[in-house]
Amino acid sequence: MSLILNRLSKLWLGKSRRSTLLLLSNGFSSCSRKKQTPPCFVVSAELCEPYEACLGKLVISEVHNDMINLEKKVHLELLYNDIFDKVVTIGASNGWVATLSGDDGILRLQDDLNPYASYTDPKSIPLPPLVTLPCCQTQIVTNVSMSSSSPEDEDCVVAVKFLGPQLSFCRPAQSKPEWTNIRIENSCFFSSRVMFSKKEGMFRILGAGGHLVGTWDLQNHKHKIQRLRFKNIPELTKTTNELMDSCCTYEHLVESVTTGETFLVKQYKKTVEIDDGVAKMRTEYLMVFKLDGEGNAVHTEDIGDLVIFLSMSEPFCLRASSFPVLFPNSVESLDYWENVTVELADYLVIRGFRPFLAPYLIPPQHID
Repeated sequence: MSLILNRLSKLWLGKSRRSTLLLLSNGFSSCSRKKQTPPCFVVSAELCEPYEACLGKLVISEVHNDMINLEKKVHLELLYNDIFDKVVTIGASNGWVATLSGDDGILRLQDDLNPYASYTDPKSIPLPPLVTLPCCQTQIVTNVSMSSSSPEDEDCVVAVKFLGPQLSFCRPAQSKPEWTNIRIENSCFFSSRVMFSKKEGMFRILGAGGHLVGTWDLQNHKHKIQRLRFKNIPELTKTTNELMDSCCTYEHLVESVTTGETFLVKQYKKTVEIDDGVAKMRTEYLMVFKLDGEGNAVHTEDIGDLVIFLSMSEPFCLRASSFPVLFPNSVESLDYWENVTVELADYLVIRGFRPFLAPYLIPPQHID
């Protein structure tokens, strides 16, 4: 995977709306009432001019509002992973980038995706050396999730899901942090992503196919697996069913912190072109289900004022009314070859299709 922000194309073209947000002194808008940034993305990355040793420049913009940008300096190793220590990006959560060094095998958390984090005093938190369970691997990571907004929080737990049966947890703020490693027996979770449920206070994994949800309670050293029952599934046309059958299905589990609701998003993507051996995929269909806590996944076309964000970062959900540029009752998705907004009520699709080398959406960040 190319490390974040290397020759990025501009995202979200043609999707801007007028913003009535207040402007901060540095020109970057935010919801002043909540003292946090809006959801953002990285527009471009380049060397600093005039040249500054080991520094590059990121241009970060708001989602749907590419007229307001913030420039931020970062270390060059974040931009050019082929040159510096073979560092690769393995995920992002709550605005923190997770990188893995090929030289020492150390996983680090960096605050470079926080638009207001200091570039003169950047935070880079190394975690203990990874421990590989027998018959497992720790080189290929599915994703990284954090239980709080910062790994510096005393009670923050970082979860790393590896491709295969291994799931690992660590508390970075402990005086002597160490990994707790779990082997997952059910193979339907081997390629799944982990997420943290603030409502449940536990990490959850959605199994392949979306029929099982695994929950890990670290405090009580317990885990459970729940089977989902899909309800209210709409009758689809023969053409739509055939289209869905020809697609690859991606399942996403995301929680709305403000409403306490949990959603399962099924995203159907199809290869539209092969470029130099790499498949370019396009979203052909999308369905949203609301989990009711009793094992029911109820199909819905109305998530109210909410917006669901899907990317290579951990999925997140926001109230659209908190950020006037957002579309309520919609799903935003960003991938390496596509950015798409799906308005659920009338299934209006607004799509962009071009290379995106850093498809990481940045959730709102608190401003100090």
